[in-house]
Parts: sequence; C-alpha cells; structure tokens
Amino acid sequence: MDASDLNQALKETESLEAWVASVRQFFESYELFYGHGTENPLDEAHWLVEAVNRYNPERPNISIASKRDVVFNIALKRVGERRPLAYLLNEAWFAGLSFYVDERVLIPRSPLAELIERQFAPWTCLEPGHRVLEIGTGSGCIAVAIAHHCPGVLVDATDISNQALDVAAINAKGWEEQVKIIESDLFSAINGQYQIIVSNPPYVAHDRLVELPMEYQHEPSLALEGGTDGLNIVNRLLPLAAEYLTPDGLLFLEVGETQQVFDSSHIRLPATWLEFDRGGEGVAVLTREELTGYLAD
Repeated sequence: MDASDLNQALKETESLEAWVASVRQFFESYELFYGHGTENPLDEAHWLVEAVNRYNPERPNISIASKRDVVFNIALKRVGERRPLAYLLNEAWFAGLSFYVDERVLIPRSPLAELIERQFAPWTCLEPGHRVLEIGTGSGCIAVAIAHHCPGVLVDATDISNQALDVAAINAKGWEEQVKIIESDLFSAINGQYQIIVSNPPYVAHDRLVELPMEYQHEPSLALEGGTDGLNIVNRLLPLAAEYLTPDGLLFLEVGETQQVFDSSHIRLPATWLEFDRGGEGVAVLTREELTGYLAD
C-alpha cells in the first residue's frame, strides 16, 4: 500500500476500526522498526488513530475529516522520516501514565515501570518522606511515576542535559511537592542520602549505536551512548553510589543489553538481576553494603 492508497482508504469510511486496518497495512508495506512504545504495526496503527481521535474538550466539534488528515500526515511522516510515533504524537506511556516527549529526550521503554508500579516490592518498603534519587531523568517519567505510585515519597530527578530537564519540568508540573528537578553530573549537585537510587544511564556501546535502526537516530545520542563498551557512565556511578545511600539503601541500575559486559567487568560485584513479568532485562539491584564491600576489595 502506498500513500495514495492510504489516503483513499481513509476517505472511504469514518470507521476508526477501518482506519486502524488501513494504517496497519500501510506500515506493513515499509521496513519500520517497532520498539518505542509498540512492538508491531497493528499496535502502532491503533495508537495513532486512538491518539488523534481522543476527545479534546478544547476542540469538541473538530470534524472527522480534519482528524483523517492528521492521521494521514502523521502516517506519512512515520514512514518517510522513520521518526518514532511517540515523537510525532509528542506522547509516550510509562507505568500507566502519559508523558510529553520530543527529540530532546529518550522515549520511555524501561522495565523499571513494572518495579515502580509495585512500589519497589519486595526489595524495600517506601514510606511518605523517604527520599529517592534518579540519575539521568530524561523526560522525568521515572521520577513522576515514582511520585504517583509511591505517595508522599520525595524524588530528586537529575540530568546533565538542560534540554532534557526542560522536558522533565513539563512532565513534573503538578508534582512539584514530590519531584525536584536538578541539573547535575551524576552526584555533583547532590547532598544527603536516599533510600533508593535509580538510574537508567546511557549504556549502548558506540559500535552498537551506529548499527541501530534509523528510528534510534532521532533520539539524543547523549542519552544512549555509553562509550566503547557501554559502561562509561556506569563505571563512574558505581564507586560513588554508596555514599549517597542510607544504611539500608538500594541502587537499582539498568544496563540493558550490556548485562554480560557488566558482569565481566565487575566480577566481584554481587549484583542481583531482576526478572520482569512483562519482559525486559539488564536491571540490577545492589545494597549499600554490597557496594561498600566491592570498593573495599
């Protein structure tokens, strides 16, 4: 199916179900990569049509024809530019919540969402007033999700990128009593100790980054690239983390596909790798004691 076929198919009906089927067929005609919020062309088509036709109280009388044009134009950009749909819609979902995203930040897709929805159980029990530090907040989705799912918990959300922090501030609007946005290179602007430190830092090796599908090229390389082996930022974080944890504190660290490289580089570090019901890998949990003992070896 080409663009003219899609345009004609959308004009022939006002059935949203039929629109989804047509957009799906259009996406299937091209070699798109799915992994920035969906896993297949059907889910992507449904997301696009649903998002465009979602009721907007500020524009209650918008015509179906106008919505048809929006669906068509976004579908064209998805195929022609290979931009992830999340950027075209300025929308991403994480831990059951909707977030604003654009090319200044990564599109949320971390398995940490499942852990946050469980309030970090069974690893710890967060209570109101407990402090959580997120390093590399990007869009702020992890920090805001923690505030939402863990009422009363205070979250310091840091990033080295001013552009990312601008997006995080958009998403943290309304959560200011719990979420504080901080510009910081790792712990450079941080004081005190936290019950939890959580980080999804850049961990894609340089050689691997240039091999990724075109969709990834629209994401900020600063938030993806982790150097030669993917562990540049991770290796800076590990020796410092214990100092900022309470005696019973925990570090949750996501290294994704570099898990094996991590284990090989830190043989004596007793990392526990988490398993997730909804899929995902490469998330380790470490206690303050484990981190301190590793540094003492």
